[in-house]
Amino acid sequence: MLKPNNAARILRIAFPLLPVLAGFLSSVLAQDPFRVVTYNVENYLVRPTETRKIKPEPSRAMVVKGLVALKPDVVALQEIGDMDSLAELQARLKAAGLDLPHAEHVRGYDTNIFVAVLSRFPIVSRHPHTNESYLLNGRRFRTSRAIAEVEIEPRPGYRFSLLTTHLKSKRAVADGDEAEMRTQEAIILREKLDALLQQKPDANFVVCGDFNDTRDTPAIRAVMGRGNKSLMDTRPAERNGDTAPSENPNWDPRRVTWTHYYGKEDSYSRLDYILVSRGMAREWRKEGTYILTLPDWGVASDHRPLVAEFLPVDK
Repeated sequence: MLKPNNAARILRIAFPLLPVLAGFLSSVLAQDPFRVVTYNVENYLVRPTETRKIKPEPSRAMVVKGLVALKPDVVALQEIGDMDSLAELQARLKAAGLDLPHAEHVRGYDTNIFVAVLSRFPIVSRHPHTNESYLLNGRRFRTSRAIAEVEIEPRPGYRFSLLTTHLKSKRAVADGDEAEMRTQEAIILREKLDALLQQKPDANFVVCGDFNDTRDTPAIRAVMGRGNKSLMDTRPAERNGDTAPSENPNWDPRRVTWTHYYGKEDSYSRLDYILVSRGMAREWRKEGTYILTLPDWGVASDHRPLVAEFLPVDK
């Protein structure tokens, strides 16, 4: 048992060190990065709808295998079914060792497939956008899928917003031009991002999902923005050993970045993105950003999952 004089002496020595110790612990925690994944899981339904079938068991198992391999802390999902479908996937992941207890499921105009977020970290606020619309050629259209917007806290004192959606597909429809419809949906998404930047110019946010278009198109340019409000494209690629720089200074290096396979055309395209604000870009870790490659990846989905890594500290 310490004598009163000795205890007082220890406290006098220890108290000045507490701020130093707190700073050290904060620095250690900040070195532990977190991972954000986006994944179109292609009709992950546990019960059929009028137009879509139940996702087969081998396909569901492969989705889980891919996500467990990536070890994400936050997952943005597109083409997830109803709440039961999300809960089923969440339970499968937990059984496989990936516990993501916090969830957001957002329904839109499409009554078959939705967007969702699973997170290891607390979701501290939710701002779903479920009833957006636009005018095209004098007609009012609803966006096919909603926009999920959540604020996540990886550690005390550090938060970021995540927005995910699934823009209009390339499938032709009788109501209008699919590219113009997708561009209008992209403009709506951009409005949500501008609102965040209006509140805080150096806001930390990730915007990701299946945008159904290649980068040099009106839809993607609308999301990317211009000037000091433009976003950075993390451009995940396969970890296959490619390191050579681009031969054209205006182009990105020739790395394998495709995320979607379209069987009808036998084509591979980059349609899925992880974009970040300028504030978030300072915390981005390029070395932890890539596209997952797995044998028989296509059993899970016609899309491949993307991951980007960040440090939970404002820089």
